[in-house]
Amino acid sequence: MHLHAFDRNESEVRYYCRKLPNLLTSASGAIIRDDRGNRFIDFLAACGALNYGHNHPKLKAAALEYLSADGIVAGLDFHTSAKLAFVERFREVVLLPRGLNYKLQFPGPTGTNCVEAAVKLARKVTGRTSVVAFTNAFHGMTAGALALTGSLRARSASAAVLNTVVRIPFEGYRGAGLSELDRLEAMASDPSGGIDPIAAVIVETIQGEGGLNVASTDWLRRLEMLTRQLGALLVVDDIQAGCGRTGSFFSFERAGVVPDLVCLAKSISGFGLPMSLLLMKPEHDVWEPGEHNGTFRGNALAFATAKAAIDLWESGEMAVLQRNSRILTQWTRLISEEFRVNDLQPKGRGMMQGLKFSPTEHAEAVAAAAVKRGVIVECCGPYGEVLKIMPPLNIEPEILMDGLDRLADAIRSVLSTETRCATKSCRSKRYKTQLDAHDNGGNTIVGPKLSHSIA
Repeated sequence: MHLHAFDRNESEVRYYCRKLPNLLTSASGAIIRDDRGNRFIDFLAACGALNYGHNHPKLKAAALEYLSADGIVAGLDFHTSAKLAFVERFREVVLLPRGLNYKLQFPGPTGTNCVEAAVKLARKVTGRTSVVAFTNAFHGMTAGALALTGSLRARSASAAVLNTVVRIPFEGYRGAGLSELDRLEAMASDPSGGIDPIAAVIVETIQGEGGLNVASTDWLRRLEMLTRQLGALLVVDDIQAGCGRTGSFFSFERAGVVPDLVCLAKSISGFGLPMSLLLMKPEHDVWEPGEHNGTFRGNALAFATAKAAIDLWESGEMAVLQRNSRILTQWTRLISEEFRVNDLQPKGRGMMQGLKFSPTEHAEAVAAAAVKRGVIVECCGPYGEVLKIMPPLNIEPEILMDGLDRLADAIRSVLSTETRCATKSCRSKRYKTQLDAHDNGGNTIVGPKLSHSIA
């Protein structure tokens, strides 16, 4: 009955509900429930907007407390107690321990709003217009962000102006590496190189929608050096890869680079409430008052939950992130070994990892098979060829391993047994392998179903 109501009233543009048409009613942690009592393990986490899971009790308590006290919700850019608490906590827990000095701007509430603000600011700072973006990049669905996005499908319905975007290969694209950055520098420095002076270079250190492509630390450091030499600003889009998704709060920490501008959204509110945050080096804060604004840039309820989310990083609760990341890394390696004849390739880092399939349609088939086994997971990459696994960062290890066990079974159901690794050495290796984790007391937790199925 509910399907008819949605079909009759809602636009054809809807997407995720076509893959899971169930009527969802409640959720907690990594578990989603529908109106018939079915339970699903959430390996999507609202595309990275729920890094701490559904209805985290501490975040929910912060929201309820704020609302019960008649806290201001729509605050424009007025000074509110909720904003003050978040700003002070963010600086104390996130910025200062990392030696980072950024000013904070709250643009409109979505990631694409943040990207638009970052590019607009970079152009104002430098007095230039050209922006360097990369193959397989995804930066949002508004006109300016779409111009920076690599996906033809995403840009197909838009008349985004592309003449100020310089597209170059991301590391690994058709073998691209440091030499492409050297070539860009040479062309941009050559008065006959054909490239207008560059205002900014915008990059995802790990391309989420683009296929879980990971930039190396050497490549990122060279990119930072390149922007300095060209007098441009380095903008890191950490909208999906930030807030702990790759193992550290910012995805660029591993490389030791310090971007001029950082875009955050998705899980910065921690609770799925719309909020974005642009970080800028103080010398780049050249805005005039009101020059860039938005009605919903003051979502104070999101500030309340965002502050509670930052508290989790100091409480020790996020220590589970490293353990879960290791479990996921080991699982992708084991599955790729089991199906090495199928050339499954592990992709990603931290808690945004997955497997690249060939033929490409196998990934979508596995995602569909996973839903039937009670796991919600999506695909990414230019052809939808990468199965992208993004559970809540703090998912209980036993639930994580149960979900991975079901996902492994879904893979086996799609890939024929004839093409699985059948050598004696491979079978022996698989039978000896177990995934394990440790609870806070140091006790071993083993996922028996997962260990059995991989074996």
